[in-house]
Amino acid sequence: MDEILDAVDLLADSGLEGIVTWLVRVVGLVALLAGLGLWLFTEMGLLVVPALLILAGLVLLVAPSVLLFAAELA
Repeated sequence: MDEILDAVDLLADSGLEGIVTWLVRVVGLVALLAGLGLWLFTEMGLLVVPALLILAGLVLLVAPSVLLFAAELA
């Protein structure tokens, strides 16, 4: 966890936190929409893949805010 906070702190010092934050959020949104699309518009018998994509998308949407907040506290 310390390495992740160090990397986030390095990004915050270089001024790239906004770009990286939005890039991670866009990837999360794409994963979320892909999971919803697989679940709603296909006849997949195994619902694990869409569920994992939806969960990963939600985590990627929330993670940048939580990491930047934790880096500011540390």
